[in-house]
Amino acid sequence: MAKDEDIPVTQAVRALRAGKAAFSAHLYEYVDRGGTEHSAASLGVEEHTVVKTIVLEDETKTAFICLQHGDREVSTKSLARIRGCKTVTPCAPETALRHTGYTVGGTSPFGTRKPLTVYVERSICALPRIYINGGKRGFLVGVDPSVVVTLLKPILVEASA
Repeated sequence: MAKDEDIPVTQAVRALRAGKAAFSAHLYEYVDRGGTEHSAASLGVEEHTVVKTIVLEDETKTAFICLQHGDREVSTKSLARIRGCKTVTPCAPETALRHTGYTVGGTSPFGTRKPLTVYVERSICALPRIYINGGKRGFLVGVDPSVVVTLLKPILVEASA
């Protein structure tokens, strides 16, 4: 766990502090394309508890976020059905940056540039603690899943592939 003075002050950290959310900060060496497998190993936690933030869009180019377990994939077909649209695809990195203000690999659902609808895999809420991006590559925050529910007001779904 990082000391307070070592914590990057990202928009995500600002949002967590503004929401009076308890969180722990975890810095690790970022590896390009290392994903949740690398971050989980670096922190010594199960990959299932590391939650990835995926920015997607539907056929109308409406962007939204889906939070999924690190060891699972998102079913875009399930999300399309849930949203009542034809297709759902991941956003291009530059599009995700424009919507969230975060670079791919450092995308947090907290403190996004634009308010986005957030979908959360229902089983994430049953975990005692999750690790989610803190708004910078190589930086995760540990939170109780209730923080996600309280601050983001997500739609709980079953959309893993």
